[in-house]
Amino acid sequence: MQASQTDDTVYEESFIKNSRGMKLFTCKWVPAKQEPKALVFICHGYAMECSITMNSTARRLVKAGFAVYGIDYEGHGKSDGLSAYVPNFDQLVDDVSTHYTSICEREENKGKMRFLLGESMGGAVLLLLHRKKPEFWDGAILAAPMCKIAEEMKPNPLVISLLSKLSGVIPSWKIIPGQDIIEIAFKQPEIRKQVRENPYCYKGRPRLKTAYELLRVSTDLEKRLNEVSLPFMVLHGEDDKVTDKAVSGELYEVASSWDKTLKLYPRMWHGLLYGETPENIDLVFDDIIGWLDKRTSDGKGGSESERKRRTGGISLKG
Repeated sequence: MQASQTDDTVYEESFIKNSRGMKLFTCKWVPAKQEPKALVFICHGYAMECSITMNSTARRLVKAGFAVYGIDYEGHGKSDGLSAYVPNFDQLVDDVSTHYTSICEREENKGKMRFLLGESMGGAVLLLLHRKKPEFWDGAILAAPMCKIAEEMKPNPLVISLLSKLSGVIPSWKIIPGQDIIEIAFKQPEIRKQVRENPYCYKGRPRLKTAYELLRVSTDLEKRLNEVSLPFMVLHGEDDKVTDKAVSGELYEVASSWDKTLKLYPRMWHGLLYGETPENIDLVFDDIIGWLDKRTSDGKGGSESERKRRTGGISLKG
């Protein structure tokens, strides 16, 4: 385990093993001088990682009083696996669920509210974590979630059909046609440069099986948005060309959650958490931290499970 500390943040990183014997990189940022208000668990995007690209996000949340935890999925960042290869999305979700659940169940975290924060493909991971344990999580923030891949990002139907067949034969091949995601995801040129120079971010073409899994999962999520029942805030840039803002609107409309918020940002792109201008990022985090604070400060927010935890198993409605 490695650790470092600044005035307000203690940062630690370590490796765990998943059920398939692979080493997965994990990290956490916690307030140095106060007990955390609540726990926030990061689900990063496709081809990204936690410790560098999500560092600014985590530190903003720690400054606001939250403990933040991250994990690099199989084939991502500093974890084992062929780079950006996702042979089975369900196994990836199982890995995240096992690790994050174990953190929540530690003695020092009992009674603390548990929030998920998912960006892009991480939004899909988040929704599947919720589907696995519908009453476990107390709330979620979805930044440009991959509930549907934008039409301009998809190959045409004939190509999709061919690729689906080939994914069973040559699953790890990097032959998916498409646009440069970094170029259209992050508005600020210096951020695009940082992502390109980050050795732990994948820059090649999507692999066949990965693309198939992303398409399969996003199609399934889009059909079952009504099953989402936890409190959530969904954020989307109106000029996003990577994931479909209309489906974020649909999630807000059809989800069965009793507490839901939709924020659309004019002229913002896909990378809301760290790819925009400093002023825009401040605006986004004002909304995120305001939403989290409202649900943690008065002790009345959270899911049915959280209300039961706070009242010793008695359900308090209303």
